Amino acid sequence: MATPTVPFSELSKHSKEVAEKLSRVQRVHIRRRDGEDLFLTTARHDREREETASVVAQLLAALVASDEGVRAVEQALPAVFSWVRHLSAEERREFVQDIVDATRDAVDLDVHATLHRVIAEWRATARILADPALTARLTGPLPDEDHGEVLAP
Repeated sequence: MATPTVPFSELSKHSKEVAEKLSRVQRVHIRRRDGEDLFLTTARHDREREETASVVAQLLAALVASDEGVRAVEQALPAVFSWVRHLSAEERREFVQDIVDATRDAVDLDVHATLHRVIAEWRATARILADPALTARLTGPLPDEDHGEVLAP
């Protein structure tokens, strides 16, 4: 079911109607002109979303607790993130661990931005590695500075 959208003014002027709508659909998108949009949700819906995140985090952590599980997750990565093919095997393992840690942060600390940051950073790494000229430029010595030999990945 699509999440209905209402303008903020409707929430402030017709809060009873918005609350009735919310009780039917569990979540309403509040569109604002002067700030970031909001989502209004029922406590039950929020608890269910938290439980979903907790189950996923626990399943993922349990899965990567064994070498066989790590291999299964690594094999599944390209179906979710096509760009992982540019990462080395060691980088893919590190990416998996970063995802596990970020999902735990989402559940344990109620910090969801970490998962977004992890994915964005690894996608940027893959983008660099996909371009040999860019990789060479970014792993080479800085202009007019000698830092000794730089090892390419």
